[in-house]
Amino acid sequence: MTLTADTNTSPGLYEKRWFALWSLCLSLLIVVVGNTSLNVVIPTLARELDATNSQLQWVVAIYSLVFAGLLFTSAAIGDRFGRKGALQIGLVIFLAGSVLASQSHSMIQLILCRGLMGLAAAFVMPSTLSILVNIFPPQERQKAIAMWASVSGVGGTLGPIFSGWLLGHFWYGSVFLVNVPIILVALVSGGRLLPKSKDPSHGKLDPPGFVLSTVAIVALVFGLIQAPEKGWGEPITLMWFGIAAVLFTAFVVWERRVKEPMLDVALFRIPIFTTGTVGMVLLFSAMYGAFFLQTQYFQLILGLSPLSASLRFLPMSPVMLILGFQTPKITARIGANRCVGMGIAILAAAMFTMRTMNANSPYVVPLVAFMLMATGVALSVGPLTAAIMSGVPPRRAGMGSAMNDATRELGAALGVAVMGSIAASHFASKVGSMLSGVSEADRKMATSSLEGSIHVADRLSGTQATDLVDGARHAFVNALHLAVTIGGFVAIVASALVLRYLPKSVSHAGAEQGHHG
Repeated sequence: MTLTADTNTSPGLYEKRWFALWSLCLSLLIVVVGNTSLNVVIPTLARELDATNSQLQWVVAIYSLVFAGLLFTSAAIGDRFGRKGALQIGLVIFLAGSVLASQSHSMIQLILCRGLMGLAAAFVMPSTLSILVNIFPPQERQKAIAMWASVSGVGGTLGPIFSGWLLGHFWYGSVFLVNVPIILVALVSGGRLLPKSKDPSHGKLDPPGFVLSTVAIVALVFGLIQAPEKGWGEPITLMWFGIAAVLFTAFVVWERRVKEPMLDVALFRIPIFTTGTVGMVLLFSAMYGAFFLQTQYFQLILGLSPLSASLRFLPMSPVMLILGFQTPKITARIGANRCVGMGIAILAAAMFTMRTMNANSPYVVPLVAFMLMATGVALSVGPLTAAIMSGVPPRRAGMGSAMNDATRELGAALGVAVMGSIAASHFASKVGSMLSGVSEADRKMATSSLEGSIHVADRLSGTQATDLVDGARHAFVNALHLAVTIGGFVAIVASALVLRYLPKSVSHAGAEQGHHG
């Protein structure tokens, strides 16, 4: 194949670009599976490690929290010192975190290991996308991004299936070992196929920006997770939100002054960049919040095993994969704004479909919701990713990739935190009214989770025990209804914003190419 003028790369590397893409997608798969595989283990952790609702939210959210908080710094390191090296280092750290997590015997240990895996993911995921835009010419880049985004979506459904099968045969820590063979293959293939590339201007790092952004995100999500237990209007909760607001403001002020910003806030003046960013946050907030609650619904309300629960998500994979590959054609035909707007509106329909579920719903109800969700995500993720990347200068491909990834992970963390907190608050309020005559310790356990209510009911007798179990199950379903209703309205707002502000066409400016090494 003849090289085009705007691909300053060697013929050998150019010919390997599609093989290199699959190596990048394999690395991406590790990150996504790591993010979703734990959802199906939540009831098991509640039972075997006596985890509270707050701890369950933390063990899920800490991965996304650390991931999102470190993305810009890790991307800047990749831009400055080399993206391939950053990717390989991240894979090695992920391997160590997975092995350590598999040996955890307490929630504190597991939460810390998940944080280490989040740190590793912060080096892996932005490197995959920034390398992608450096080895594909503009005319092929949207197709490559669509493939990248499709693997991301499929990974989200494969993670729970692997975890469910392992839980049926081994101890709960085995779910983390599923990453090990994938990581080893990614390390070997990446070492042979991926190019070396970095910012040719050797931009400086931004330590103050790193500290401000990381602590601001941690304060925000910490406040959201603790709010149901402490109270949304309590001074301690408002303090965390206040700290987050002050630090985010300080971050913006600093980034506007520094010569080499970790995040160039001037990019938010570009409509396509801002719309893509906001759209991605709202999309992933709704999706991951729904996943967090739906997994518990299958196991705790319908009484399914982890594997049976995870298999019910499987039909989403072919829909996301097939439709994801067709998204560039659909975008070219109807425009990026209409494609994404329609996709997020379909996601809203999925949320409202979940609202019709009850304790005796047939599988067809969540199946319809999953098909709608898979369709909506497949139509939205690729064009939103392209929108974010098209607004970033080529030499700062890592910054654009980090923003794309940060929106996903911050959206996932916020979705779990917000929708999980809304559901937890509603559940605790409803169950608390049923607990007359029990000890304070039992009250705290029963209001902490549905598993906790069942444990307390086991120590009661007669109709009081039966009423508590039935009431707790009913309270959980009502809490799920409330959370997905709010998620659906969030998706409607996101759809309207995209239709109004996202351009019809998404351009793909060329990025500097790497050299093979």
